[in-house]
Amino acid sequence: MATTTRSRTVETTDGSDSRIGGTARQVAGAAGTMAGTVAGMAGDVGARLPDAANEATRLVRSGSDEALKMAGALSIGFAMGLLVGGANRVLVLAALVPAGLIGSTLLERMDGTDRLVQGA
Repeated sequence: MATTTRSRTVETTDGSDSRIGGTARQVAGAAGTMAGTVAGMAGDVGARLPDAANEATRLVRSGSDEALKMAGALSIGFAMGLLVGGANRVLVLAALVPAGLIGSTLLERMDGTDRLVQGA
């Protein structure tokens, strides 16, 4: 007794390939438009970054020790949550930047000097 296996290929001509291609072109066009928008805004953000950093330094220096300790703990907790959650290491380091600024300000206050944080 012999068994025979047959396979049959069915081709459709309903135009689904052209619809997929059209959709892909629309998605690519939308992505290109968004990339152009983001590139245009990046220059504005870069121009405002020094002012934002100076304002952040001023706010940290004017804050009370208790408020700075709470903000530093919040920043470290947020960074550790990102790390445990599997976030990108660059994002974790960015979340630790406020803790570093706050820590250096608190060390300045304990030492009585103004040499650790230079700026505003």
